[in-house]
Amino acid sequence: MSSPYQILARKRRGLSLGADDLAAIVSGASDGTWSEAELAAFLMAAAIRGLDQEETHRLTLAMMQSGDCWDLASDIPGVVDKHSTGGVGDKVSLVLAPLMAAARIPIIMLTGRGLGHTAGTADKLEVIPGLDLELSRARCLEAVEQTGMAIGVATADIAPADRRLYALRDRTATVDSLPLIVASILSKNLATGAEAVAFDVKTGDGAFMSQPEEAVELAHRLVETCAALDRRASALVTDMSQPLGDWSGHSMEVSEALQCLAGDGPRDVMEVVFELAMDLAQLADSPARRRDFEDLVNSGLARETFARWAEMQGADAQWLAAPTLEPAPHEVVCEASCGGYLSHVATRELGLLLAEASHPEGALGTLDEQVALRSETRLGDPVEEAQLLARLYLRRPDPRFEERFRACFTIADEAVAPALIRDRIAAA
Repeated sequence: MSSPYQILARKRRGLSLGADDLAAIVSGASDGTWSEAELAAFLMAAAIRGLDQEETHRLTLAMMQSGDCWDLASDIPGVVDKHSTGGVGDKVSLVLAPLMAAARIPIIMLTGRGLGHTAGTADKLEVIPGLDLELSRARCLEAVEQTGMAIGVATADIAPADRRLYALRDRTATVDSLPLIVASILSKNLATGAEAVAFDVKTGDGAFMSQPEEAVELAHRLVETCAALDRRASALVTDMSQPLGDWSGHSMEVSEALQCLAGDGPRDVMEVVFELAMDLAQLADSPARRRDFEDLVNSGLARETFARWAEMQGADAQWLAAPTLEPAPHEVVCEASCGGYLSHVATRELGLLLAEASHPEGALGTLDEQVALRSETRLGDPVEEAQLLARLYLRRPDPRFEERFRACFTIADEAVAPALIRDRIAAA
């Protein structure tokens, strides 16, 4: 077996790494035999020299096999998954999972915590009293067998190499390396054993991949790597140049998701939900059509499925019957300084603002789940002077946040509304 020095020297020269080389790196990350300096050197070399498709495939497989692989498909034929690269106001998973379960397409999602300017699905769901997102394989199976769905956080034994490599990527400025992103995402998602995955790759100011061409390339790499690992996959590239939906913020995103499931959701959220639902149905060889998914929402069955799942995972049944979700008490308004069109929203800055205001004592402090943003105007909309653009809800007045909030919206003489669905990458 090659030494770390030999492997690093090959990659530094731009040579392709073999399966044994990449397995050695992943093993070293998992068991500690590779130092942080050696791992950091690999990440930097991979980011600069790149990893080709075969290397990306090998790295993903090694990272996935570094821990537990649940192989859920052996017990739940046809089980699917969905992954989003994240954004501001992205509550699609909260709506999509019960919709798929209601359509009798079993779905499992292992989700994460907030990262940077994006709030995590797990953090949002934990506003529901009693809900337990810690999932073992056995508990996941039980939830899917009883309700058709399971959502939880990955155990420490799933893709353990990724946790060490991910922390180093943040410190070595290699977070935006496409092959490393693909390996990180898929090593966790595919470890469950889902037969198919639909990806929602965001692009725009509020996305990690802000440039459309980068987002499209990431989507292609995700789909192609899944195919190389014998998993069906497809991807949508969707807009994140403004917050998705009317509400952003933990409590109010859950509230809006419940409204969506009751047939009263914002158009943009439901459009992404239905497009992903149809992609998953196709991947699962289901005859379900868009009209079928719309009927599941309008009939109340999707909302009932959410409640049955949440109660199965420990949520308070009385709260689920009559949810109480309100924004923080101090309202701040942003009004148009002149007439024109809403031409730009600093979505990433809004996400950072919400993240900071939700953690008044820092990242490790208590989470204020009621901090929220309500969007009142969409990009490309005509506006008049003093027209309301958005509302910010804080625990108490804070001039710093209020000034930043009002600076996030730009009015111009003309503007064009961005396309919500930017691209579609078919199953490979």
